[in-house]
Amino acid sequence: MSVHVSPETGAAVSHLSGLAEIARRYDGFLLDQWGVLHDGTTPYPGAVDCLERLRSAGKAIIILSNSGRGARENEELLARMGFARELFDHVVSAGDDARDALLTEQHPFYRDLGRRCFLFARDGEDHLIEGLGLTRVESTEDADFLFMLSMNPPQQSLAGWRPVLEAAVARDLPMICGNPDLYRVHADGTLHEAPGLVARCYAGLGGRVRYHGKPEPRIYRSSLQRLGLAPRRVLAVGDSLEHDVAGATGAGIDVAFIAGGIHRQDLGWPTPDTVDHASCARLFATAGWKPGYVVPAFAW
Repeated sequence: MSVHVSPETGAAVSHLSGLAEIARRYDGFLLDQWGVLHDGTTPYPGAVDCLERLRSAGKAIIILSNSGRGARENEELLARMGFARELFDHVVSAGDDARDALLTEQHPFYRDLGRRCFLFARDGEDHLIEGLGLTRVESTEDADFLFMLSMNPPQQSLAGWRPVLEAAVARDLPMICGNPDLYRVHADGTLHEAPGLVARCYAGLGGRVRYHGKPEPRIYRSSLQRLGLAPRRVLAVGDSLEHDVAGATGAGIDVAFIAGGIHRQDLGWPTPDTVDHASCARLFATAGWKPGYVVPAFAW
């Protein structure tokens, strides 16, 4: 482990070669999915091994994902890529957090939403609103609110949905966003649009939006309750400064930043095998969020 003091912030960041150097300090782990464990189709090298080693050390593990899919669907996705179910305790997703809010929140925003929902989702994923007592409608003219859960770029895109957003904001329809990620790392390393980008555009047009998932406090409160641990005994691992680092920091949880994930292009690396301290420091200063640890990838 090496410690680098940022000339921009004066704050120390510990640069690690792997999680083995700090795993003993924590009893629980909150692990991001895309960009950390896998690319959507294939596990990253060393990821399954690292998860197995954490589990063998008796660590409590939650997969904390901004996916709009439910826990069961995420578990099935992980299983197809070789992440056995016994390697983690729970999957907690942004989609589940949004659905739970629709069922349980007493805040007037949720209580007064209405039942007619215009759903933004991949084809065939309308089952995501099952059990919520909602009716899916095909036009914003018939909707009480918008529900942003998933998208399949480039077939579904911000540009393609913009006319829908403009029509909805004209009617002052509120939106719930159950996946706040702005971009997702594709299998070929490119970044694709994600639902949070659509929600941010809607907010920019003047729309009212409630976000669920990282970095919102609600999903961290529920995750800590599931773990039964104090924040100081938990380490979050993620690749997004805006979501993983900001959210964990706000919840009082230490965080390890995966430098080879979504910010890889920002750091200007051809490969994520090594970490350039200076480029990380510049990125953290620009973003305004600083992790306690930096590792090239999720590996032991």
